[in-house]
Amino acid sequence: MSWKNATRSSSKAASLVRLGLFGNQGNTGNYSQALAIVASDPSLDINTTMASIRHTLPKYGFYANLEQAITSDVGIFARASWNDGQTEILSFTDIDRSVSGGVSIKGGSWGRENDTIGLGGAINGLSQAHRDFLAAGGIGLLIGDGQLNYREEKIIEAYYAYKLNQWSTLTFDYQFIANPSYNADRGPVSILSARAHAEF
Repeated sequence: MSWKNATRSSSKAASLVRLGLFGNQGNTGNYSQALAIVASDPSLDINTTMASIRHTLPKYGFYANLEQAITSDVGIFARASWNDGQTEILSFTDIDRSVSGGVSIKGGSWGRENDTIGLGGAINGLSQAHRDFLAAGGIGLLIGDGQLNYREEKIIEAYYAYKLNQWSTLTFDYQFIANPSYNADRGPVSILSARAHAEF
């Protein structure tokens, strides 16, 4: 989840709301069209079929983001996003709708005012057409194995950002993912990571 910067910045302002619409276009295929072609001729491969029908198609959606300072050391955020889910995704990852939220706490209460601890969660989903395409053996931007037992993907993430000095931070992160890649037959999985950040 990309939420750490949002929660950290929330303590700098009483509240912040962002609403947005987007529309773009790219060389993509339509999930329902590919499925219909393969349904009429089952000997066809779904991914080869998708590649053959790609042309310039639109995609549209919206997002809403709230950041709220509770105190000078505690901030929360909530976010929701949606896209039409009818055509292939070209960037980031395979998500058609998502809701997320979290809290971050500065370390002043335990004598580490420049440290931050955070906890967040997200629920991600796919459109019906996108699910059917993956279940038929389709390959998405990052996922797809032809064995989709669809469930919403659910993520819990916690991190601790330890300020080493004025120019560097070390962050430790844990993620727990249920139904990874929207498949109830996969996972759950736990991911541990660390990141070093320096600015000169």
